[in-house]
This record gives sequence, C-alpha cells and structure tokens, in this order.
Amino acid sequence: MDGCVVVFDVGKTNVKLIVFDRNRAVVAERSQANGPLQPSVRWPYLRLDTERAWDFLLAALKELGARYPIATISITTHGAAGALIGDEGLALPPMDYEFDGFEAIDADYDAARPPFAETLSPHSARGLNLGRQIFYLERTFPNDFACARAFLAYPQYWAWRLCGLPATEVTSLGAHSDLWRPNERRLSSLVERQNWTRLFPPIRHAWDTLGTLKSEVAAATGLSPSVRVVCGAHDSNASLVPYLASRTDPFTVVSTGTWVIMMAVGGKGPPDPDADMLANVDVMGRPVPTARLMGGREFSVIAGGAPAEAGERDVAGIVAAGVLAMPAFTDQGGPFAGRKGWIEGETPNDPAARSALATLYSALMTHHMLERLNAPGDIIVEGGFNRTPAFSGVLAALMPGRTVLVAPASGAAEGAAMLARWGEPHDPPQLAPAQAWDVPGLAAYAHRWRQGLPRPAPAA
Repeated sequence: MDGCVVVFDVGKTNVKLIVFDRNRAVVAERSQANGPLQPSVRWPYLRLDTERAWDFLLAALKELGARYPIATISITTHGAAGALIGDEGLALPPMDYEFDGFEAIDADYDAARPPFAETLSPHSARGLNLGRQIFYLERTFPNDFACARAFLAYPQYWAWRLCGLPATEVTSLGAHSDLWRPNERRLSSLVERQNWTRLFPPIRHAWDTLGTLKSEVAAATGLSPSVRVVCGAHDSNASLVPYLASRTDPFTVVSTGTWVIMMAVGGKGPPDPDADMLANVDVMGRPVPTARLMGGREFSVIAGGAPAEAGERDVAGIVAAGVLAMPAFTDQGGPFAGRKGWIEGETPNDPAARSALATLYSALMTHHMLERLNAPGDIIVEGGFNRTPAFSGVLAALMPGRTVLVAPASGAAEGAAMLARWGEPHDPPQLAPAQAWDVPGLAAYAHRWRQGLPRPAPAA
C-alpha cells in the first residue's frame, strides 16, 4: 500500500498525530496537552474535551497532509471512554473517567454489574468501569439518553467523526468495562439486562477499514476523500500488536505512561480482582492476563512538580539511606488503591533524589505485579518510562536471570499504524536489552519494601 499512515493517538495527558512512512518510520509528529472540561450547571460531570481534540486533529491533518501523502488514518485512545451519539451528533457529552460523583447510582450499579468471572473486569474507582458511566448517564439524563442511537468506544467515536460509519470493537469493550464477556466473545449480561444491546453497532476488527473521509472532513483538511479510516484500538492493546505479529513464545509487555499496564501473554497467575488484575482483550479477541497501576501519576506525586533525571548514583543513594515509598499515591488503579501512601525515612529534597525514589517505587510495584501475574518470557518495556534508562535499569536489577527489553518507540502508535497495514509483512520491533543498574543493597531494600506491603485478607 502506498502513502503514509497517520495515527491519531488520544491519551489521557496528550493528544498526538504521528505520521508513519511505508517503512514504519516516524517522519512527523504533532501534539498538544489534553485535559477534561469541568462540570457545569447543564452537565454536572467531568467531560472529555472532544472539540478541542477535533480542532487539533483537523489542523494537524491539514498541515501534515500538505507535506506527506496521507493514505490512511488509524486511531488509538485511552480506555474507559466512549460516546453516546444521536441523529445529529453527540447525544450526551462523553465522560472523563476521573469524575468522582457516582454516589447516587453506585449502589444500584454495583448490584447490576456482572460477576468478575463473567467479564474479568474488577470493580474500579470512579468511572473506570465504562458501564458505570453509561448507567449514570441513563439515570441522570433519561431524555437525552433516549435520543442515543449508538454507543461508540473512544477509538470508534473518532473513526465515526472522520468517516461517518459506527462500529463496535473488542479491545475497548474488553478493557475493564463490565460490557464484554471475554471468554464467550459477546456482550455482557449487564448490556442485555439494561436493554443497551440496541446501542452497539456491528462488531468490526481493529484493522478493518470502516470507510473513507467524509466530504466535509476532506474539504477542511485538504486530504483526498479516498483516505481510508481504520476502526482502531484501545491503546494498551495496540501496544501488543507489534509483538503479537512477531512472537510466538510467551512474553509480557509493560506499557508505561499515565498508567502502567502489564499484559502477560501466556501468564499463569490467577486473576485477583482485589489486586486490580483483569483480562484485557487483544485485537484477535483473546483474553490476556493483565495487571495495572496508575504508575505515571504516582511517579509524579512522589517526584514532585519539577522532576530531574535520576542516575545510578541517585538510586544507590536512596537505597543506602533506606528511604521507602509505600503504596499508594493515587486512589485509582493498582492493588493498593484504597491505601494512603507514605514515605518511610527522610523525604529527599533534591529533585534527582526524589526522581530516584519515584523510580524505585515504580519498578518495585511493577515487579510485584509481574510476580502476581506469573508473567512469562521476555519483559518488554515501552512508553513514557523509557525516556530515561532509570526504570528499565532498576527493573532489570530486580529481576536477575530475566530478559528485560526496551522498545525505542511507543508501541501503541506503532501498533495502530500496523493495523492500517494488517496482513502485510512487518519486521519485528528493534528492541534493546536493558542494562541492569548496579545498586548495592537493592535486594535487601526490595525485601524490606515487600515486607511493608499489606497482606491479603484471609479467605472467609
């Protein structure tokens, strides 16, 4: 296929447009900060800023389309997001999952949601269960909800805005949503009981071409109306795509950013919903044992507002001083989200030392959950934590005898670009072995940290 693939990557913190040439090389990128709209009198909940993201997308497509031969647009977005659409556009503004105002419906929703064994979705804080968002909107705005014609997960919402064709896709529905039965590959009993089935368009593959650009989008961007629009995928699952296409042995991808998502292809650890373990669903529709924590957010809390890069000496200094960061530093996601975190020992003031403490915490939490997953094979680290060697260096030091590999680019964007060329041969991603940092006393430090973790409640 000739021409470039553009990936629209909608993250929780940033929105990006990335141009890949036919050799999968990134030739251009544009980005802007992303954030929610605050509650208003009309809409008393935290909302996704769809129009600001849309304006960015059109402007970036116009600019980059004048420089590169864009043939296809593929989409990947963060999870726990979707939109109810009506005949003329949005039936209701989409909710940001960090909204914390579900008190009026929580008890009814918790009674209605399916058991973990059905959906492999753990009970999650705020709006991280996508079904809770839909339930809230139906109860709070019944007239607007009645006008909805379809519910689209966030990647498919953007595809619909570009080409006008609605679709359902399993990677977003299978991401802790309460809306999907991963083992049965069908909508959940919650959807059936709430009579929401009518809202879900036909299921399409993440790599399917839904259509071509709407005429008004082509006119606004200067792109050809023949530009293809691909269905798209949830970002964590898009991160898996390059490795699903190139590996047959079990492996684990640690996708890092605002969230740290650990996906263990071939993982054997029993899923524990109380530890925020779940199943993601890959682009083939298969459940993947997964654990998650809001690692990037916690890193920022520990490191402070102006983090500096941490080196081996900084990490060694924290270990020698015996300073521990104990979970948790956010109330969303992870095995200890209901527990208030604290610093044991003297909190460092030096920015590099604080980053070192945050790095140790992030690596220890990741290692802890990889053990819970019984994660097999190589450990592949991708995403934001790879901006410096610190995280992978400490993680490799915590896992002697295991192979930790560093992905040079964002797997989510690369995976979304591969979806646009599904079926074509691809070279495997170029991965570099992580160099384990030499930190004296790290094993004893890690043992002390583990001893401070809360023990699971005994079985009744």
